[in-house]
Amino acid sequence: MPNAPKRVLTVVGARPQFVKLLPLSRALRRRFHEAIVHTGQHYDDEMSRVFFEELSLPEPSRHLGVGSGPHGAQTGLMLTRLEEAIVEEKPDVVIVLGDTNSTLAGALAASKLGVPLAHVEAGVRGHNRREPEEQNRIVADHLSDLLFVPTADGVAELKREGITRGVHRVGDVMLDAIELVEDALRSRTPAFERFGVESGRYALATFHRAANVDDPVMLEGLIAALAESEEPVIFPVHPRTRARLAASGLDARLKEAPRVRAIEPVGYLDMLSLVRGARVVVTDSGGLQKECYLLGVPCVTADRQTAWAETVRDGWNVLVPPESGRLGEAIRTFRPRGARGRHYGDGRASERIAEILARFLGEA
Repeated sequence: MPNAPKRVLTVVGARPQFVKLLPLSRALRRRFHEAIVHTGQHYDDEMSRVFFEELSLPEPSRHLGVGSGPHGAQTGLMLTRLEEAIVEEKPDVVIVLGDTNSTLAGALAASKLGVPLAHVEAGVRGHNRREPEEQNRIVADHLSDLLFVPTADGVAELKREGITRGVHRVGDVMLDAIELVEDALRSRTPAFERFGVESGRYALATFHRAANVDDPVMLEGLIAALAESEEPVIFPVHPRTRARLAASGLDARLKEAPRVRAIEPVGYLDMLSLVRGARVVVTDSGGLQKECYLLGVPCVTADRQTAWAETVRDGWNVLVPPESGRLGEAIRTFRPRGARGRHYGDGRASERIAEILARFLGEA
């Protein structure tokens, strides 16, 4: 009788992780039995359910239903429920992705239970330890047995922190995801046509980070920058941002901006289509900065730092602090000034991860 396949448990909970799961789960399921645990960190249809339906992602084995809340309460509830899931599923390895509270909780739960831990997108650093995402990355990396790093910068960052064992530069699974959906993108009507704009003649905007949207003064500055635009602005509004706009009364200010089209969040394919058609993207999303770079679209980042320094060095991303008063000008005038490199691999990161896991688990 052949041995039963090794068991892996993959922890997801937020929109960027669902994208990374698309190519990764396909590669894992060719070799292992995979159980997907959805923490429920993103719990509404626009941020969660639509991704599983649109991308035909495997249904989660468990949905923990944690929902939103303060960082400590949310992470604590995740940790409690993930420990129960790991004990019952008995995986040979736990896989966490990215830098969310789901990542942190998964890493802590696996480590405390003595289950080997693998971190996909390890080594990424924004050099601001006040950011929850940076805290989550650092803790997950220092607990992990296997660190799957997207870039050379990431390997160097880990080495500076004394982490050299179990480090593997594999490329970026987000590039894998883009290449995987390329045919589906080509066969769809471009999303921007639904909003009455032309390719290359609009800006795309997204904001969701607490530092930008929880402070009414900062949020007002972001809306003012969009209102300065001389071209249409498509603005998919994150649920967190919509709530803060309503609470601060700035939703009325947004409605007064004649060229800004505030829309509901869109699925992955429509978002890629909107990015590809935009003249420029303005965002505080790390994942979107990288997608802009991979798709060859200029990006203005509303922040003082980025975890994807390669995009800035190559001249395709510019950092503009939201409080600087220069965001509107940057949206109007920023143009790329260099060639894009191949920092993020060749689209086979997921396959490499599965191969390395197989060797680690003795399944080669």
